[in-house]
Amino acid sequence: MTSPLELVRVVLVRTSHPGNIGSAARAIRTMGLHRLSLVAPEAFPHAEASALAAGAGDVVDAAAVHATLPEAVADCRLVLGATARRRGVVLEELDPREAARRVLGAARAGHEVALLFGNERSGLDNDEIKHCHAGITIPADPTYSSLNVAQAVQVVAWEVRMAWLEHRVEAEPVPGDARADAAAMEQFFAHLARTLDAIDFHKGRSPERILQRLRRVFLRAAPDARELRVLHGILADAMRMADIARQGPVK
Repeated sequence: MTSPLELVRVVLVRTSHPGNIGSAARAIRTMGLHRLSLVAPEAFPHAEASALAAGAGDVVDAAAVHATLPEAVADCRLVLGATARRRGVVLEELDPREAARRVLGAARAGHEVALLFGNERSGLDNDEIKHCHAGITIPADPTYSSLNVAQAVQVVAWEVRMAWLEHRVEAEPVPGDARADAAAMEQFFAHLARTLDAIDFHKGRSPERILQRLRRVFLRAAPDARELRVLHGILADAMRMADIARQGPVK
């Protein structure tokens, strides 16, 4: 039987320093997690990553490397991103303890889960945050809240470990038992963007901002595959009617 912890992956996005990859691998390995994914790391494989793993070389060696974030989380049904501040789009914020309970709830229900950590200098940017169902904010001292990425990974992984040891998280997670995975949601969002353009919805407003807001709505709703098919059908009909309107009346 698959352990829920095996469904949890840590995703490091655009990591600048290879040593942080090794330190993050060590951090998650000590907490019983084994899956590490890397998105566009600046230097990997690298001797410094292996050296700072300090016994967690198996995690480093097995790390999956992806060119883009959507590839790294395509099969996930819960994606949480560590972020130090609110972004342009309002994102539900969880502290690490609440995030850990949500992670294990989803994993116990058999869902793949991703925990995202951004670049050392800039964290997760808005294009990366938009893939998240919620953010994780570590309640550090506001007068000095700067955490090394591996330290942030350790904090969140420790909370996941403690929630796991408590054995109190049941399969209850994310709304919608069979919620669509990230890849299916991205296909829907692309279809939605094309439809909004086809019906001239924006009328001078920012397409990016509108789509970000709609992403939040649909990520909160957590549609399943059947519901997505209905939504795709609505969008297809809207595009068909827009095409008919552009052609004008038949003579």
